[in-house]
Amino acid sequence: MDDPVKWPHPNPAVAMRTKIAKKSISASSRRARPAPKSPKATRDPDATRLRIMQSAIEEFSTAGFGGARVDRISKRAGTADRMLYYYYGNKERLFSSVIEKAYADLLRAEQQLRLDDAEPEDGLRQLIAFTWNYYVEHPEFIRLLNSENLHQGRNVKRARRIGALSHPFLHILKQLLNRGAKAGVFRPDADPVRMYMTIAALGYFYLSNRYTLSHFLNFDLMTQANQRDWLAHITTVVMAYLRKA
Repeated sequence: MDDPVKWPHPNPAVAMRTKIAKKSISASSRRARPAPKSPKATRDPDATRLRIMQSAIEEFSTAGFGGARVDRISKRAGTADRMLYYYYGNKERLFSSVIEKAYADLLRAEQQLRLDDAEPEDGLRQLIAFTWNYYVEHPEFIRLLNSENLHQGRNVKRARRIGALSHPFLHILKQLLNRGAKAGVFRPDADPVRMYMTIAALGYFYLSNRYTLSHFLNFDLMTQANQRDWLAHITTVVMAYLRKA
């Protein structure tokens, strides 16, 4: 704070110059003093969206759609609720995105199969094993579908890409069935959609009901031996149907 200049002064002009000089020094001092810098916020929208998605998959697959909470998703993702709403709109749309991603991940895994040159029977065995093993290794996929079916598929209807995600798998299956029919090893009237439903149902039912069935039947469905036996059973059932005249 400037020292007060008392008037009258023996030399008013000197007093005025002194006061101006002090103000100039004070202003310069303030300008020279660097303002404190706020930490620079790093923004990575893609990383934030990914964290939210991964957190949402865990939350929805654990608590179901009805029991899932936005605040738990945000906390696990290390972000704020408002960012979740900003990127995904609301809980319903987020769940739709989660379901869509679950199917997209399945498709990406399916596309790693190389069955174009496989013998029809061998290729189909690989396809059956892939489907079973994917369900075993991704229990969250089954839990998410269980939750969505509980809500009559109302959220999956918003995910418009899901219908198209089945096309590559059905195409692979159709090609195997056609090659097998031409080679005389598969029946010619096998429908790829029904065959897919058969393969998926035999694996999905076993795994989605493993806890209740294990208790009800006094039979541990999830031992390694029993899992291998069930895969062999699925394969036998499917191949027996396809070989039927």
